[in-house]
Amino acid sequence: MGDKGFSQIAISLARHFESVYYVDIETGEFSEFLDNTKLKSQGVPLSGVDFFGDAVKNAHKFIHPDDLDMMIKVFDKENMMESISGGNIHSVAFRSLVEGSIVHMRHISILSDDKKHIICCLENIEEEYQEKEEQKNNLKSAEMMARRDELTGVKNKNAFKEYVEQLDKRLVNGNLSKHIGVVMFDVNDLKLINDTRGHSFGDETIQRTSRMICEIYKHSPVFRIGGDEFVVILMGSDFDNRKGLLKRLREESEANRHDRSGPVVASGMAVFEAGDRNIESLVERADKLMYVNKNELKSVKILEDYMNMKRINKPIPKDRRRLLDAFFGAMYTISGGGYLFLNDMRYDFSRWSLPLIDDFGLTSEYMYHADLVWQDYIHPDDMEIYRAAVDNVLCGNAVIKPIKYRAQKKDGSYMLLTTRGFVLNDNDGEPEYFGGIIIPA
Repeated sequence: MGDKGFSQIAISLARHFESVYYVDIETGEFSEFLDNTKLKSQGVPLSGVDFFGDAVKNAHKFIHPDDLDMMIKVFDKENMMESISGGNIHSVAFRSLVEGSIVHMRHISILSDDKKHIICCLENIEEEYQEKEEQKNNLKSAEMMARRDELTGVKNKNAFKEYVEQLDKRLVNGNLSKHIGVVMFDVNDLKLINDTRGHSFGDETIQRTSRMICEIYKHSPVFRIGGDEFVVILMGSDFDNRKGLLKRLREESEANRHDRSGPVVASGMAVFEAGDRNIESLVERADKLMYVNKNELKSVKILEDYMNMKRINKPIPKDRRRLLDAFFGAMYTISGGGYLFLNDMRYDFSRWSLPLIDDFGLTSEYMYHADLVWQDYIHPDDMEIYRAAVDNVLCGNAVIKPIKYRAQKKDGSYMLLTTRGFVLNDNDGEPEYFGGIIIPA
């Protein structure tokens, strides 16, 4: 590999390390690819003609005294060449002193293909060190194992509760950055998946959801706090990139929904605001926004299923038609006037009152796809109001706000109407019947 190619690799590595030195083995000449102000402020040269000698001479300026002898041996030219002669790369962890504080670092030596150059990198591994220490403590403590979700491997509800309590204490003491956020997640249709495809498939869906969340939020703690619920606490780079990460998760979820290739996940995010006294307030806001997104996803699914039903045009069974007639009869008994309608949403089959058929010239009191039939009678200027009301029904809202619009009678004149509607859901909460009364204004 030539100097140019090696230099490009060094520049790429510079993005991931605190310091990157490019060293000529024969001459000892070296230069730093990063303007490391911390090393410079401690009197460590960023370039020179004797890397190995300068490294040994200046080691005490940034290395913890207890690790100094070890690192002096690492910086010795013969020792370094011997350590990288076998595998072309060697690393060693040590403690550095940065402004009086201990920071765990890793020194990495990489030998080039031409055997004439070395890249020496300093990597900050404080976060990695702390994570490893935590892992060690977890392995030593059976009690800590109870804080891990067995199915997914992420932390569980107990761990989340303890983590939030710790954050709240830091918040009270003023030791917590206000750059913190919470993202809530919920797996859509998990009950339906368990009922129709079995709990093993449901478990796989939960595991795939966990992997998707962990892959996107790589630098944040992930918790499974319920059967189909996950939560992430955002800090650091994940907080800084929170909008992009949430967008990516929703795009993957949408792709899964469209292709039927993976879990569909509802999500909601909240960040710390002035007036927040604890993390729970963020959790509550994120949870509400997650349910807003869940209803949006549900609306899309219902609309797609509804449109697919229109294309399939399944005939309504006799027992469903008899049930529709019975419901309609009950409505007629208590209505006290007005035009009545009732739609079986599973088959998009409706029954309408005979006076409406007579006044507006519809072909029958029984109709498939009545919403499409009826919209032909709506005044063009009121079409937006009508379509918005239909979308509201498909979202599964139990209470539909009254709407006013004009509809054309069979004599060509327009009548102003007020429609009051309702939705009846089945036992699973899915819209099953839509009905109401149309009253001349």
